[in-house]
Amino acid sequence: MTDTNKPGKTLTLKKKPSASATSDNAKRKRSGARARHVAQREIEAQKRPAPSVSVPQQQPKPHKEAKPARRPLRHAERFPVFTPCPHGLEEALALELQALGFDDAIASRAGCRLTTDWSGVQRLNLYSRLATRVLVQVSQASVQHEDDILELARSTEWERWFGAEQTLRVDTSAIRSPMKSLQYCNLRAKDGICDRLRMREGSRPDIDTVRPDARVHLFLSEDTATLYLDTSGESLFKRGWRLDKGEAPIRENLAAGLLALADWDPGEPLFDPFCGSGTILIEAAWIALGVPPGIWRPFGFERLRNHDARLWRDVKDDARSRIATGLDAPLVGVDINPAAIDAARQNVRRARLAPDTIRFETGDARNYLPPAPTGWIVTNPPYGERLADNEPDLWADWAQNLKRHFSGWQVHVISSDLDLPQQLRLKPRRRRPLHNGPLECRLFSFEMVESSYRRNAPPTEKD
Repeated sequence: MTDTNKPGKTLTLKKKPSASATSDNAKRKRSGARARHVAQREIEAQKRPAPSVSVPQQQPKPHKEAKPARRPLRHAERFPVFTPCPHGLEEALALELQALGFDDAIASRAGCRLTTDWSGVQRLNLYSRLATRVLVQVSQASVQHEDDILELARSTEWERWFGAEQTLRVDTSAIRSPMKSLQYCNLRAKDGICDRLRMREGSRPDIDTVRPDARVHLFLSEDTATLYLDTSGESLFKRGWRLDKGEAPIRENLAAGLLALADWDPGEPLFDPFCGSGTILIEAAWIALGVPPGIWRPFGFERLRNHDARLWRDVKDDARSRIATGLDAPLVGVDINPAAIDAARQNVRRARLAPDTIRFETGDARNYLPPAPTGWIVTNPPYGERLADNEPDLWADWAQNLKRHFSGWQVHVISSDLDLPQQLRLKPRRRRPLHNGPLECRLFSFEMVESSYRRNAPPTEKD
C-alpha cells in the first residue's frame, strides 16, 4: 500500500519560496491570519513550556550478550524536518507552524521545512491541522546509482530509532530522478537498513506494509537521496473520528486549510450548505474549541525506541485540560441528502463533540435562509461526477438565494469547475489553486455585497 500523501511526487528540499510569494507578504499574512491567530491563542494559553524529552538508555540484560550502545536523544539535539501538505496550503501551513512557535518554518513545494528538537516533533504531530506528515531527516547524500542508496542506508544510525524487534516499511518517491526503477531503489534502501541492524544487533526487522512499527521514506531528486523517519504513522488528516465519509469526502487537513484561507473567525457564524458528512464543520468546531487535531489518535513515534510514554501522556493531558466547552457562534450544516446528515451526526459523536455543537439539517441550499445576519460560508459543493445532470439550474438558483438573502456574508467555494463563477454569475475576489486529492481545484472567494453584484453581474432571465 502506498500513501497518497507522502512526500512522493511532490516533495523537494531545494526549492525556495517564489519571489511573488515574498513580495506579496501582506496577502500571505491575510490568507493564513486565522490559522496564525488560533495557533497563537493556544500557545499563549500554555502556562508552562512543553516538557523536554529525556529518555534513559536501555541497559542490556545480564543473561544476554550486551548489544552495542545506542546514541540516546539529547535535549538540545535538533533535526531537519519536512511537513508535507496538500498543494496550495504551503503558505498557510508555514504561518500556522510559525504561530505554533516554529519560527524558522518556511514554505517549500508541497510542504514546509524547519528544524526542531524531539519535543517539537511531537508537538508538530499533535497540533498541526494542515500538515499531512512529520518527516525527520536522518541522512542525505549525493547518489549516482542504486548502490549509493544501499551505502547511505547502511551508514545511517537506525538503531537509535528502531531495531530487529520492530517491523519496518520503506516507501520511495522521486522528482526528476535519473534512477530507472523506484522499486529497485526502494529495495536497496530496505536492504541497507536491514544490513545495518543485522551487523549491529544480530538480526533484521520483519517487513510489514500495513501497520509497521517504523516507517522510512526515501526521497530521490536529480542527484541526491534523502532518508526520512516518519514520526506520524498514519497520515495526520486521519484524526480518528471519521467513518461515514459520504459521497466525496474532503480530507480533514484540506478542510482546515479552507477555513484558514477563508480567514474564518472562530467567533463568527459558519454555514456549509453542501455539508455532506460534516468534515468542514467538525474541523471548525475543533478549531473554535481549541481541540488539538491529534489528541485522540496514536502516532508512529510512540512505537519507536526511547519513547517516554509517561511524558507523552502528561503532554496530552495538559492539552486536553485547555479545551473549551462551548462555542461563541453557531455552526450550521445543510445537505439535501438525509443519509449524509445522519452520517454527519454520527461523525460529531465520534469527534467527541456535544450533539448541539453543530446544527445539521436536511435542506436545499437553493432556498435555505441564512442562520445569522452575517458570517462565512465555506463549502465543498458537488462537482464532476457528484453533480447530477438533471439539475442544470442548481448554480443559478443557489446564486439567486445568495444575492437575495446573504448580503454581508463571505462565501468560499472549492471546485474543480473553473467556470463556476460564470455559472454563479458572481465575480470572485480571489481564486486560489488547490488540490483535492488528485483533482486540480480552485478556492473561489466572493463577498456578498448586494449593490456590487447587482451592478456587475449581467442580467439573467430570472432577474
